[in-house]
Amino acid sequence: MAREICLRQLSVRPRTRAELAAALARRGISEETATEVLDRYDEVGMIDDAAFARAWVTSRHAGRGLARRALANELRQRGVDGDTASEALGELDETTEAQTAQDLVRRKLRTARGEPDAVFRRMVGMLARKGYSPGVAIRAVKEALAAQSAEAAEFAEQIDADALADAEEDGLR
Repeated sequence: MAREICLRQLSVRPRTRAELAAALARRGISEETATEVLDRYDEVGMIDDAAFARAWVTSRHAGRGLARRALANELRQRGVDGDTASEALGELDETTEAQTAQDLVRRKLRTARGEPDAVFRRMVGMLARKGYSPGVAIRAVKEALAAQSAEAAEFAEQIDADALADAEEDGLR
């Protein structure tokens, strides 16, 4: 029964050991049986939290544009231990993250309407919800606004990205 539960779970999508353990517990499988089955699945390579974490980071960053902070939170929720998550997140460098933030903003700016200050706040908020640090978010939006129009460029010129980011960081503490 425990093997069948695990196989059904794994047929939908890859799972972490913690997710499978939780599924087994919900179905009333004893901890001893669950450990035995999960150890065997680990042994034969059907469960690999490190591979899961790497694939999750790659997929969610490329598909949803999530930053390292948001990805770390998602991995933690799925039961991936901190070291494994850090290793997977290490493959996502700051340059790639900043480039993704800029791409997201450019894509959203195509349909954004309103005054530059309102657009600025909405874009920074969107990036913050995706886990980007205030500094990365503010710089990405400032650069994109500067390239958009003369009015937006004038507004962007007035933004001190470093001072705003520092103020945001202080507010988060």
